[in-house]
Amino acid sequence: MRRRHFLTRSALLAAAPLGAAPALAQDATLRVVVGYPPGGSSDRVARIVADKLQAALGSPVIVENKVGAGGRVSAQYVKAAPASQPMLLLANPAVMVVSPMVVADVGYDPARDFVPLSEVNSYVFGVAVSSAVPVKELQHLLAWLRANPQQANIGVPATGSLPHFFALMLGKQAQVTAEAVGYKGSAPLLTDLMGGQIPVAVDTLDVLLPQHEAGKLRLLAVSSEQRHPLAPQVPTLKEGGVALSAAGWNSFFAPRSMPQAQADRYAALIQKIMQDPDVARQFKSSNLDPVVTSAAQTRQRLAAYRQQWEPVIRTSGYKP
Repeated sequence: MRRRHFLTRSALLAAAPLGAAPALAQDATLRVVVGYPPGGSSDRVARIVADKLQAALGSPVIVENKVGAGGRVSAQYVKAAPASQPMLLLANPAVMVVSPMVVADVGYDPARDFVPLSEVNSYVFGVAVSSAVPVKELQHLLAWLRANPQQANIGVPATGSLPHFFALMLGKQAQVTAEAVGYKGSAPLLTDLMGGQIPVAVDTLDVLLPQHEAGKLRLLAVSSEQRHPLAPQVPTLKEGGVALSAAGWNSFFAPRSMPQAQADRYAALIQKIMQDPDVARQFKSSNLDPVVTSAAQTRQRLAAYRQQWEPVIRTSGYKP
């Protein structure tokens, strides 16, 4: 577990750029729970927003990294939070869409146990290869996998994540049985990819792009519908002959145990934070796309995402 206090209480009470009301300063310590290790994109998002939440609330906000089971441990932990302990979950599709479809006893029900508050960022995925793999285009990679099926190991940051399903689909396109190798986060995956221990990886663009630009790996394709403005030189999967596009997201959720008025207040604060130009600057400097949605819009987008991915996940036959 990693905990972080951002500022002293006196400093917080002196600065309320988001219009904090005096009543908010009486809140107990708020915990923002992330299911992935420090340093990844989800963790960075949580800490940027938590910093602003602390300033608005006038009371401490702690980021907790509850790592395990592809993010499921974090959801189980927040679900069990008592009403007296303010706690929010920052979760992605792996936790709120994929796991409940494929894990027999996931330990929580996204619709019954959580209240969506606001989406805060979206992201696309990339396919990258180690410099040891002699390919420079996606179709070349598919041909290389067909020619080297024993090396069809594709690293992903977490088992059961959307990159996991991209890996299975790439194998299907290459007509080989690909092995999706799940890591405990992006950092160890990048280390093995750049070191040549794993030949191919699927992860988020913000993770892969800096290493691509540094020449430490080759980014072959991105999952956006159009070429991404951060990497206009990199073709889309569709341009590379793979009929697939998708984006992921991070959204804040409150446990159902939290009083509705309190959940509504946190939702309003997060939505206001996401309209702060300084937050947009911090997100973009980390190659992250900031998003702001109402609680109702977040519920609708979550439902649409489930509808899009359920047939893909069911068809894959994946079982953890």
